[in-house]
Amino acid sequence: MRRSLVLLASFVFSQASFSAQAPADKPNVIVIMADDLGSVDLGCYGAKDLHTPHADALAKQSVRFTQFYAGAPVCSASRACLLTGRYPVRAGVPGNVGSQHGQKAGLPPSEVTQAEMFKSAGYTTAHIGKWHLGYNEEMTPNAQGFDHSFGHMGGCIDNYSHFFYWSGPNIHDLHRNGVEVFEDGHYFPDLMLAEASTFMEKHRSKPFFMYYAMNMPHYPYQGEAKWLEHFKDMPMPRRLYAAFVASLDERLGKLVAKVDELGMRERTIIVFQSDNGHSTEERAFFGGGSAGPYRGAKFSLFEGGIRLPAMISWPGQLPQNEVRGQMAHAADWMPTLAELCGVKTPEVKLDGHSLVPVLKAAAAPSPHDALHWQMGDSWAVREGDWKLIINARDTTKGDGGKVRIPVFLSNPTSDPGETTNFADQQPDLIKHLTQLHETIYTQP
Repeated sequence: MRRSLVLLASFVFSQASFSAQAPADKPNVIVIMADDLGSVDLGCYGAKDLHTPHADALAKQSVRFTQFYAGAPVCSASRACLLTGRYPVRAGVPGNVGSQHGQKAGLPPSEVTQAEMFKSAGYTTAHIGKWHLGYNEEMTPNAQGFDHSFGHMGGCIDNYSHFFYWSGPNIHDLHRNGVEVFEDGHYFPDLMLAEASTFMEKHRSKPFFMYYAMNMPHYPYQGEAKWLEHFKDMPMPRRLYAAFVASLDERLGKLVAKVDELGMRERTIIVFQSDNGHSTEERAFFGGGSAGPYRGAKFSLFEGGIRLPAMISWPGQLPQNEVRGQMAHAADWMPTLAELCGVKTPEVKLDGHSLVPVLKAAAAPSPHDALHWQMGDSWAVREGDWKLIINARDTTKGDGGKVRIPVFLSNPTSDPGETTNFADQQPDLIKHLTQLHETIYTQP
């Protein structure tokens, strides 16, 4: 009996101590995800024809990655990876989920999200923007660790009517904490910004985690009139894309300015990345974005589908205006943020590794010996300089990548454009990488 009382007292004390570890001096975290932003479509990544001064200013306050990989070349799987720190196949979201009730479920409730991780450490949590990880109630943001949620549950919406028009009956998709709300005629990026500002004002005295999932520059391309006029001499569809990217950049700048206005910049970590490469779908006018020197686009496991802009900023705590070329992955944000904030990672197998050593020292090695991806019947594995893709799909030209390449072995280090297939020259390497892939994906 006495031992039980001692254990109970110990438990109560540990819980009190744990609760006390969520004081105001813990940093806020804002994770910003762009949608279908091309591999090089920011000024800081080499774009000369786009207007992205605010993203470029954030990069100057950040550690910026040049060899950062998304978890997948499609929206839902990429987001599942970011939020869980696990490869999409392991997280139960191997591809896109549906955008209406009852379609292709979504992120399993058993998965532990960043929101749940931070909430257990005393943070207030918010999702603002795109979700696309399940329309059913048990898979919506409020059921996945978010105290507050505002945005659309499906893959995209018209930015003014807030309807999803792209399959089945048209459906209105704008929700706040599971309740449908109507904001007819209001520009969704501005609604996001207003919601985020209100949330930050309300919770400025205690640490918060905010997942700010922008729906830009995903189709429909709906940049503002002033930006369409600004880019009027640019050829289509780059003109529409450029206007929408400029509209994205302006909201990004206003979001960071709000953090500054509230006096929280030096105690706020900001992460920015794109979910996958630019779209070459018909709905996106077969292009508009750019992968620069890389082959492929959205839906492709060539570099242009998965190698994307990414940066992290925490003034006074992390280096600023520095670049890292080490391999990094979207799954890394969960353990990285946990280490920076002093919170515990969930007791599940994570595929991500903390990037803190890389952030603090340019000479630190990548935490990854190998990286893995799967997209339908295509899969890829990269180890060192070599990358193997099975059933490779090249979506560069907007034809959907109908022609598949059964085995493609590339060397992204010496050949970033993946122009040469070394498969015939390296049979033993192909066997090794295949075994590596199979080992990873048979692990629980």
